[in-house]
Amino acid sequence: MELYNKSSSRWALPIILVCFFVVLLSNNGVLASHKVFIHLQDTSAVNIKTIGRTGYHFQPPKHWINDPNAPMYFNGYYHLFYQYNPKGSVWGNIVWAHSVSEDLINWINLEPAIYPSKPFDKYGTWSGSATILPGNKPIILYTGIVDANKTQVQNYAVPANLSDPYLREWIKPDNNPLIVPDISINKTQFRDPTTAWMGKDGHWRIIMGSLRKKRGLAIMYRSKDFMRWIKAKHPLHSTANTGNWECPDFFPVSLQGSNGLDKYDENSKYVLKNSMDLTRFEYYTVGTYDIKKDRYIPDNTSVDSWKGLRLDYGNFYASKSFYDPSKNRRITWGWANESDIMPDDDKEKGWAGIQLIPRKLWLDPSGKQLVQWPVEELETLRKQKVQLSNKKLNKGEMVEVQGITPAQADIEVTFSFSSLDKAEPFDPSWADLYAQDVCAIKGSTIQGGLGPFGLATLASQNLEEYTPVFFRIFKAQQNYKVLMCSDATRSTLKYNETMYKPSFAGYVDVDLADKKLSLRSLIDNSVVESFGAGGKTCITSRVYPTLAITNKAHLFAFNNGTESITIKTLDAWSMGNAKIE
Repeated sequence: MELYNKSSSRWALPIILVCFFVVLLSNNGVLASHKVFIHLQDTSAVNIKTIGRTGYHFQPPKHWINDPNAPMYFNGYYHLFYQYNPKGSVWGNIVWAHSVSEDLINWINLEPAIYPSKPFDKYGTWSGSATILPGNKPIILYTGIVDANKTQVQNYAVPANLSDPYLREWIKPDNNPLIVPDISINKTQFRDPTTAWMGKDGHWRIIMGSLRKKRGLAIMYRSKDFMRWIKAKHPLHSTANTGNWECPDFFPVSLQGSNGLDKYDENSKYVLKNSMDLTRFEYYTVGTYDIKKDRYIPDNTSVDSWKGLRLDYGNFYASKSFYDPSKNRRITWGWANESDIMPDDDKEKGWAGIQLIPRKLWLDPSGKQLVQWPVEELETLRKQKVQLSNKKLNKGEMVEVQGITPAQADIEVTFSFSSLDKAEPFDPSWADLYAQDVCAIKGSTIQGGLGPFGLATLASQNLEEYTPVFFRIFKAQQNYKVLMCSDATRSTLKYNETMYKPSFAGYVDVDLADKKLSLRSLIDNSVVESFGAGGKTCITSRVYPTLAITNKAHLFAFNNGTESITIKTLDAWSMGNAKIE
């Protein structure tokens, strides 16, 4: 492995503060997935641009994708259903595309499983979930759009042939819809049924996301036979001033270890996750489930609002989890849209959206939050490896990681420091700010005490472009606060007024007694997925460099704090391409 040290003068680039997160908070700076551009919906891609396309993330050959639907493991195969426009690179004409895999990484594309064809889904087949019924029989629940007013109902589909290992064909019986909104429900905000679970009374339960005034709702329904559903008198949970809830997910987590659970009982902790339509972020709480009352109660350590925990603090939305019985784990899957925002950009590329790497998730030993980590199968794509250990970085120094393909790589690094004495004081006026706002103020070029230090990913040779993923440690009144940022403000020289280049960030709840912080970043041409402190805080960025592409991309580790940092260990791999056929 060859190393290049960069002096502090090289790192001291002009500082540009981009403090626009609050302005864009209402939609996370991106257009909602259901935004309609009728003039582009049927414009099929002619030329597919390869620059920026990912190598090991899931993408169909062309056109628009969004929410991952109904992931499941069945008879030796993983099934991924997802929202797809077969006719163009913007949202519209949505069908349930279908792919299968034996390892969650390499995929076989099949014909769409569900598409508008009946009165109960004539105007759309939107998101849903899969449940494995007794007798090993899969069933899908999905939201159908029945009229031009976007009235939403809940339908089901079943495989036409259970002996087909790929479950290619799905049937939508004529007794659909199973659930129609009553007068108390906002019929245009009533969607995304969850995987069903059975209570001790032998009745199935599901929830759906909805809205009453400004209160987000997880509306519950029960059924004895999976065909006749009755709405519960009260929602499983609701929260004021959070807006419409999409893609809800409700599942148990073990109090010990990292194995997944598929049994809903009073001996477990529970997680309620919702995708917030207004902010375009994913929030969750950890709590308890009162099985007798069918109520979910967040723990007092879980903030139940937009200030709460997120599955990912970046470009990650509409996630869906499932229990994988083959490896006794729970896996979640999220979607990342494009950050170039305007539909004409996507039309020109010929594609839009990716599915992020599936993540195993479990409850942290503290019981306060989830931990997420890329599924182990991803490591089969690791190729050439380079290592570095005990490399000291003084103030303003950088070291280049060479010998791999920086535009398509997997990096795991542990940083250490000898003292916390130089941690900057945490400004009390930041207490009410989101972490993104603090990152925009205290970016990677702003010299600090203990940090910023981290990785400069997808960097051009002279740092005209780079996406830094880094830590900065502050001293608060009672404790230390660790800020983790993935900052896209310098990610590209391409400029237009619609390019979204945010300073995504979250705080990391970590014990600094051993004076170490770890980081893993998955770099794949136009996406950087990062996992701080073993997966306690996750941030995904979509970026579009113009110089730092393919073999012209570089990777650096850096320190811009006055406290020296040591790269205790660094392992980096070139990543091969996943097979999607």
